[in-house]
Amino acid sequence: MATIKIPPVLRASVGGEKEVTAPGSNVGEVLRALVSSHPATETQLFSAEGELNRYVNVYLNDEDVRVLDGLETSVEDNDTLVILPAMAGGGR
Repeated sequence: MATIKIPPVLRASVGGEKEVTAPGSNVGEVLRALVSSHPATETQLFSAEGELNRYVNVYLNDEDVRVLDGLETSVEDNDTLVILPAMAGGGR
């Protein structure tokens, strides 16, 4: 199973865990397994169309999956996914 590192803003949705494991052969399957185990993460990760939300970045072993094969990017058991919500804001 792949390891998924959970950012602080999503930890309440996964029982406070900093990382969890989930099965799957590609990024989409792993993230959907996460959603299956922790339904509160679904709207935080996915749009109504089933794509990653625009403001969610996912890295597979330090590579942005958007520059790989997106949700179809292959995942091995020893891989690590990092979920990073995009940060916005700043002062004037």
